Amino acid sequence: MVQSRHLPTSHAGLLCAWLALSLAPVRSTCAISFGGDLAVTSDYIYRGLSETNGRAAVQLDLHASTLGGTFIGVWTSTLDRNFRPYARYDVQEYIGQRFDLSSAWNMSVTATNYSYLGGEQYYSSDYQQLTASVSYLDRWTFSLSAVPNALRYSGEYRTGRFPAYDAATAAQWLIAKGLFATGGAGYYLFTGTDSTPYPIPTMGYVYGNAGLAYQWGSWRVDVGYFVAQGRAQQLFPYPIAKNRLAGTLSWRF
Repeated sequence: MVQSRHLPTSHAGLLCAWLALSLAPVRSTCAISFGGDLAVTSDYIYRGLSETNGRAAVQLDLHASTLGGTFIGVWTSTLDRNFRPYARYDVQEYIGQRFDLSSAWNMSVTATNYSYLGGEQYYSSDYQQLTASVSYLDRWTFSLSAVPNALRYSGEYRTGRFPAYDAATAAQWLIAKGLFATGGAGYYLFTGTDSTPYPIPTMGYVYGNAGLAYQWGSWRVDVGYFVAQGRAQQLFPYPIAKNRLAGTLSWRF
């Protein structure tokens, strides 16, 4: 694990509908399966930042998928509303398509809309992201993400919206029955502008984690040690997850 102005609602809906139609396989099937995941974490860490400032968070995922590989869902987490954008909830609506390359390898393309709800928000902080990933079984994943309208901060001040990019990898190794060693790393890059009199430099940072996980049936416990470069604090308002431990208990249904 490596653990986080927008389109108007009508445009976002049209985008999702277009993606659903374009990504749906030609030989479709009516068989649809539903599932989800309920989790409690001691610290919601996303791309090297603690979005709950070291406090616990409750997270929920609900999704549906077809035998053809099309999937759609929503993921949400509680936040610390004392930090910008002063929201209570992070809600991520996503839709995508999975392609089986072989019995062991697969790739997927996912479009995600990040929404921040609740609290006292004076401006929208929502943004969209497109991700392409490749995976080997459930052991290794590599992903590339593009965010065309990411919101960049300088301290607590919004400096504007700029394109941003992320490259991340995550893996888990089976040690014993149900016990895994886990790890991941990523690099997040924020573009800038050379416009005067206030140029904003392009800047990126490295983040990562290592830990252990134990899984029995539908239950799983993850414990990880997280690190991130200090320059991440120059780009986001949330505290850096630097030399920090976090644990998560999740139930898949």
